[in-house]
Amino acid sequence: MDATFALEVLDKAPYITVSFTRPDGSPYGVPLSLARTDDKTFYFHCALEGDKLDCIAVNPIVALSAVTKCAPTVGPKDGSFTLQYKSAMAVGKAEVVSDIDEKIEALRAISQRFLPHHMDAFDDAIARSLERTAVVKITLTAPPTGKRKQYDKQGEEMKGRNSESRAKRA
Repeated sequence: MDATFALEVLDKAPYITVSFTRPDGSPYGVPLSLARTDDKTFYFHCALEGDKLDCIAVNPIVALSAVTKCAPTVGPKDGSFTLQYKSAMAVGKAEVVSDIDEKIEALRAISQRFLPHHMDAFDDAIARSLERTAVVKITLTAPPTGKRKQYDKQGEEMKGRNSESRAKRA
């Protein structure tokens, strides 16, 4: 599936697993609450020190992955046990945000995504916690990709974007 599909999956996923490389070379993957501000920029927040920042300092290249619409099912045509899903993957470069204005706007984007009905408390939260919060920016280095396995109402496996449009009309 194309980048537009993949970005939709990343936007709808309640969390995105970000995979880092530890200083000793071992992998470190953790589900995080990311917010996207354009087609290639994601942000997350974390403590001022810890594994994520240690990893970024040594190797800023990260991988993102997310899954939505995940449900075990029986294939409607052949009775096989399978899984319906939408998934996305991307690779990017992570960096700690040092500009205060960008940091606040990133936190605003994260808050707007996950707590849109509580934005009236945003300014107070920033005043209380900005100094003790790190913000990391991930800039995608290539367009994200996606995959899916889903069936339409007739039990046919949907292929490509056009079949998704047909399924919505059906």
